[in-house]
Amino acid sequence: MAITVTGPAIERGEEILTPEALAFVELLQQRFGTRRDELLARRTERRGTPLDFLPETKDVREGDWQVAPTPADLLDRRVEITGPADRKMTINALNSGARVWLADLEDASTPHWRNVVSSQVNLYDAIRRQIDFTSEEGKSYALAEGRLATIVMRPRGWHFDEKHIEVDGRPVVGALVDFGLYFFHNAARLLENGSGPYFYLAKMESHLEARLWNDVFTFAEEQVGVPHGSVRATVLIETIPAAFEMEEILYELREHASGLNAGRWDYLFSLIKWFRDAGAGYVLPDRAAVTMNAPMMRAYAQLLVRTCHRRGAMAIGGMAAFIPSRRDEEVNARAFAKVREDKEREAGDGFDGSWVAHPDLVPVCREVFDGVLGDRPNQVERQREDVVATAADLLDIASVPGAVTREGLRGNVEVALLYLEAWLGGLGAVAIHHLMEDAATAEISRSQIWQWVHNGSVLEDGTTVTADLVRAVLDAEVAALREGLGAAYDGRRFDDARRIFEQVALADDFADFLTLPAYEVAE
Repeated sequence: MAITVTGPAIERGEEILTPEALAFVELLQQRFGTRRDELLARRTERRGTPLDFLPETKDVREGDWQVAPTPADLLDRRVEITGPADRKMTINALNSGARVWLADLEDASTPHWRNVVSSQVNLYDAIRRQIDFTSEEGKSYALAEGRLATIVMRPRGWHFDEKHIEVDGRPVVGALVDFGLYFFHNAARLLENGSGPYFYLAKMESHLEARLWNDVFTFAEEQVGVPHGSVRATVLIETIPAAFEMEEILYELREHASGLNAGRWDYLFSLIKWFRDAGAGYVLPDRAAVTMNAPMMRAYAQLLVRTCHRRGAMAIGGMAAFIPSRRDEEVNARAFAKVREDKEREAGDGFDGSWVAHPDLVPVCREVFDGVLGDRPNQVERQREDVVATAADLLDIASVPGAVTREGLRGNVEVALLYLEAWLGGLGAVAIHHLMEDAATAEISRSQIWQWVHNGSVLEDGTTVTADLVRAVLDAEVAALREGLGAAYDGRRFDDARRIFEQVALADDFADFLTLPAYEVAE
């Protein structure tokens, strides 16, 4: 074989990194790796160009077609819980009462080699109902009897390479590693269980990238010997160019598609990235001010529902990231009210389900969707023909209310710094101030700072946002951390986190993803 594993030995890794599984990953890389490279180059060529619905695919948008019928265990997706596939989370998510678990090998995880391999081990065990866990405190976790959440696994986006596996001396595409190992070991078993190999697809920017995924699925099904169409994919519409190609993305995946998802933070991050050189007219206010009630976000969400339901696909709403407090009921009361309001908006708009980040939020989300759905598994029949969303509607940044504030600047610095330090230690989902932060929220935090600095944005008190101001805020945050942690500070990676933060938030060139430079020093 031309494939080589350079990563260190991981407990039970030999059960996942078998010669047969690696040979399958090698086939995927040799067949599809070059196309992936070409599509990444196309992203660079397109970035910053005017956005509109594609004239060359007008016939797709106006055509009469439907996606494949939805499998039984994906018909009802009213509550989906998200989280990394560590052992404890795997058990808790499957037991949570949610209909679906997004087993996240992407933004809520990190590509540390131990996570890449152990996540596959945990999913392998969960699918065979042979998973348990005992914490250091002696608390035991095991799967409940009866129905568990349906697993929908999210591999890394097309942009990421896996440096610990090489084919012909070059890193393998991370998405092909995550997908390939999971599919090879579990596709047939999932079908035997009455489920299937289901995936969430992240950070795509065009229907051509969806076409690549569809070809990967078809090839994989042939190689492993499972029926064509066994795969079902839900695509996160979390980049601004993808918002203009929702129909085309579903069309390319129509034999394998099950829905689309509205991902808020990556969507805003993508907007900044796409228009980073477009001037002050594209500057966003504090991230907390850009809610789903902003006109451009309403247009995006409602267009997604209309697109999905027109084509027989599921529309899944965004994340409720609140982490309940065990000590502060007042905090919980305020947060639960906001979560309920958010889910009521989504259910009212026609979404078929939504995401939560914590098991305690499952009942809240379920109650809201139960109230709208009743005994129906979804509301795909609600076509939303009343929705009309133009290119101007999707790009109506000027209508977003809010300002750039000192507190918003400080909050972005804090989140990016704390998240990066945790990420370097192998944690992809981090609770900060009762919110579950992941790579998407860290990206919007640092990209907003880059945007404010490079456009000379002015705070509400008249202060211009400069690199020096950001460094002063960073100094204050580091000093507070050093004081609060005491001697423990020196055992953490805040110096590395700060260096990466300054690189991705203050450099003249905009880094496409903060996780790429972080990965270089992760381990």
